[in-house]
Amino acid sequence: MGMAMENTASGSVSESFASELLSARLYKPTQGRIARQITGGAIWLAFAVAAWRWWQTAYGMDYLTSYAGSDEMQRTVLGVLRWVLPGLLLVAGIWIGYRVVNFPRFADFLIAVEAEMNKVMWPSQVELVRGSLVVIALLLSFALLMFVFDLAWVWLFELIGVRAK
Repeated sequence: MGMAMENTASGSVSESFASELLSARLYKPTQGRIARQITGGAIWLAFAVAAWRWWQTAYGMDYLTSYAGSDEMQRTVLGVLRWVLPGLLLVAGIWIGYRVVNFPRFADFLIAVEAEMNKVMWPSQVELVRGSLVVIALLLSFALLMFVFDLAWVWLFELIGVRAK
């Protein structure tokens, strides 16, 4: 009985995911816009780079046309490899990026992320410069201190007769 309930529950989850993936509706369109736009843009960029790399790599796939008989068939196979498949990947990436940011659970997460980012008190430019200068000064002083310690250890080892090779 437990297995039957799990199967129906997972079936309903996969059915709701598939129906949500094929749906064109927006989920809470006015909430979390910036986080959703940046996330969708990053997904689109990833798919665009993948399509570009596929297109670029397809020029080195001439060996695949050796299985296609005539020259016309070879040109068709190369055309599909070079243009159709990267284009389909790009179109699929655009749709997936659009749907992922409108998937209810993920969209709610992005809405919550943006709400938390709005609560953060960001430093002013003066505070940012001052804090950066403190960090840089500390790093330089620690580097100088490590240099002095290194010189001291080298001096000590030379004093007792230990040499580095």
